[in-house]
Amino acid sequence: LVPPLTHWPIYCMDMPCTIWLFWNNVTPYSLTAMNKTHPSYQRIILYDGFCNLCNWWVQFIIRHDKQQQFVFAAQQSSIAETLLKQFAKAPTDSNSVLLIENGQLYTQSTAALRIVKRLSGMWPCLYAGMLLPAAVRDKMYQFIAKNRYRWFGKQSSCILPNPQWKHLFIDQ
Repeated sequence: LVPPLTHWPIYCMDMPCTIWLFWNNVTPYSLTAMNKTHPSYQRIILYDGFCNLCNWWVQFIIRHDKQQQFVFAAQQSSIAETLLKQFAKAPTDSNSVLLIENGQLYTQSTAALRIVKRLSGMWPCLYAGMLLPAAVRDKMYQFIAKNRYRWFGKQSSCILPNPQWKHLFIDQ
């Protein structure tokens, strides 16, 4: 059971922030309320913390997200579980990167393409992939997701972020 009041320290934009979650007759975690106070929390990426490919993807995003538009949490974390409870059709496995953007949940290829759209350099050009039908994009995504542990390996525990990026991880 969760106590009536939970306090989670969270770091955003190099400044310590505190989020108080009230569990009394309200949604456990209010993205709307957070967005007003913490603009960086408008885009939350949930990733498989055990997957080497997924950890590489997170590092790639951080390096190309010059405006620090995204924050991250491993799907295996309690904060990810709390966030996903808001969505009726949230996936129950970690076979997809998940993007919560402005209170909407995106999965698989749609999440990946919406992420690259906001990166610096030429990466936003890949957003043209949205022209393909979602069924086709997601089949390709699922093929890679299904084989990611075999091709790239798996960690026995979630990898800790580089100290200079720690403020971008909301589950630390």
